[in-house]
Amino acid sequence: MGFYHSTRSASPTFTSKEAIRRGIAPDGGLFVSDDLGGTTIDISTLASKDYPTLAREVMGALLPDYSADEIAACVDEAYTGTFASSEVTPLVPLSQAPNADGTPTYVMELFGGPTSAFKDVALQMLPRLMARTAGAEGERIMIVTATSGDTGKAALAGFADAPGCGITVFYPEGKVSHVQNLQMSTQEGANVAVCAVRGNFDDAQTAVKQIFANKELGERLAAGGTVLSSANSINVGRLVPQVVYYFAAYAQLLRAGAIQVGDAVEFCVPTGNFGDILAGYYAKRMGLPVAKLLVASDKNNVLADFLATGTYDRERPFYTTTSPSMDILVSSNLERMLYYLADGDCELVADLMSKLTDKGNYQIPAELLERIRTVFDGGWADEDQVAAAIRRCWDENGYVIDPHTACGYHVMEQTAAVEGTACRVLLSTASPYKFPKAVAEALGLFCPPDDFACMEVLAKHTGTTAPAQLAGLKTKPVRFEDVVDVADMGSYVEQAASRIAEEA
Repeated sequence: MGFYHSTRSASPTFTSKEAIRRGIAPDGGLFVSDDLGGTTIDISTLASKDYPTLAREVMGALLPDYSADEIAACVDEAYTGTFASSEVTPLVPLSQAPNADGTPTYVMELFGGPTSAFKDVALQMLPRLMARTAGAEGERIMIVTATSGDTGKAALAGFADAPGCGITVFYPEGKVSHVQNLQMSTQEGANVAVCAVRGNFDDAQTAVKQIFANKELGERLAAGGTVLSSANSINVGRLVPQVVYYFAAYAQLLRAGAIQVGDAVEFCVPTGNFGDILAGYYAKRMGLPVAKLLVASDKNNVLADFLATGTYDRERPFYTTTSPSMDILVSSNLERMLYYLADGDCELVADLMSKLTDKGNYQIPAELLERIRTVFDGGWADEDQVAAAIRRCWDENGYVIDPHTACGYHVMEQTAAVEGTACRVLLSTASPYKFPKAVAEALGLFCPPDDFACMEVLAKHTGTTAPAQLAGLKTKPVRFEDVVDVADMGSYVEQAASRIAEEA
């Protein structure tokens, strides 16, 4: 892998360390490398490699200016003792396949980290990668992130009290679960700030991008020794660690004897911002035998419509659902996918993103849509279908899934596997205990209004146990209760940076 540049312009170029430190390209695009796929992973050796070994190999290929020793240190710090399983992202076989075609199906549990969500896999890694980038002497990085639910807490957990860093997280007021809210508002650390925003996730995410583009704000922060960066999946340092678990899934299937080297595997991914599934496309480009990547959406089905029609239209009703981390109408990482499948046409990508900003929609060329559909397919689930999928998965498999994963389960039920697919893997993105009320009600259980009482009901019925870090939230003091308008987010960041600098 060589240098990185914006999806919207082939110059200037940056090293991977510079790209990670900056977070977003100067022109508002996302960082990409034209060497993606130039370095492939030998799949014949995967079965013999554990997760840390795979992480060192895959990340070393994608981040070439990090030394082998630096990557190894990051991997050790991120994954030693921080996840519930030594596999980090373990596979669980389902006894009954979601689709009548009977293709063997596994769930990949991505929620074994400290915040019980898939974001931990990357956000335990990003602060370590960030710490090994070089800035000016005495310079601090202020991480600014908008979250639809899970990124915020995972980023806070990763960056809390990290030397030389501060972090400000914005989330949409009233549009995350009670547990997600408490995970963020009770966060400890002298270098953290958490604030609710009046609006939805797209409002907050758009405002964060505008904060990065605000030269006057950047200059004022720089005068105080602070530079901005991002922990959202727009940061390539968030995306790269996610590529690893696709290879890890394949390795586990090989060890289990479920597949042979070279067999094609289909992955179904609940996604809102398109980062988690884009990592699967990166894995495919690096040689992983991927039969298809299935996009699973909730009622905010902008991605499913795009894959069906080639029209991306954010001008539609916004729904608050039981899968809040997918309540998104502007999927930022789709821009990277468009760049690669348009053969690196920066001018086309820039034009499409301009139309999305100015008009709220764009239409891609027919031949590009055809190319995309050879790799991606998708579907969506409404709230009744999500609840039914949770119930069926429990009744048929004795396995409890959260509402986001249930979107994927439903899509797999509705979509036959591609011919020649040896196995299907559903990425389970969060613990069901992050959404205990929605899950318990889907199982037909009487659930008190209090989420923690719901956890107890769910545990008793299913014989499972709530993660200690979730159950313990009930007694943690709330530290952050700020709420601002979208227009005031920049000022909040400036104030947070000043406070954190004083306390450093």
